[in-house]
Amino acid sequence: MLIWITIISIFGYLVGCLHGSVVAQWISGVNLKETGVKNAGASNAMIVLGKRFGALVALIDIGKGIAAVVVVKLLTAHLTFNEEQSALLYFLVGAAVVFGHNFPFYMKFSGGKGTATVIGVLFAIDWRFGIAGLLLFIAVALLTDILVIGVFMLYITLFVLAIYLNGHWPMIIAVALLCMAIYKHLENFKRIHTGTEPRIKASFKKKKQEQ
Repeated sequence: MLIWITIISIFGYLVGCLHGSVVAQWISGVNLKETGVKNAGASNAMIVLGKRFGALVALIDIGKGIAAVVVVKLLTAHLTFNEEQSALLYFLVGAAVVFGHNFPFYMKFSGGKGTATVIGVLFAIDWRFGIAGLLLFIAVALLTDILVIGVFMLYITLFVLAIYLNGHWPMIIAVALLCMAIYKHLENFKRIHTGTEPRIKASFKKKKQEQ
């Protein structure tokens, strides 16, 4: 089992390093790590390059989360893993993909924040929880007018999924991912505290004015 854990962790990390922002840079010539909010994620792609590039980056980053988990699901279906072991491997590869997205080796371990990838992982493990997490994310973000608060609904949904699967290790992995998300969003929390965090409604108004 240890060998599989190692292989799947490395596989997940490498898949996570396949950034949508890199594809956007190939097409546009713009390095998202050097412009905008200097983040290699879909939100910065949309801010700097527009909706189409934002959607492209989001789809790639969601897709890699789905793809990695699906590969492991196919693997566990053909090998003699029990339900508990399978759940561990799903969460492990999901966490590894998010870690690879957040800390890619070729970006000096400073990548995105993992939101889109977590959405993909949720959908791949259990599409019902994926839908629930996405709806919660949107609803809470709109109600609070702060995107990052909605983001954490995804991690809470992932933890609830771990409880649903009744897996000890999946719950630990879900908590570890939540802690990593808190670390990656520390600047957002500081801005929320000082009242300088961008509001969703203000962003929409600004875009309308620019149009």
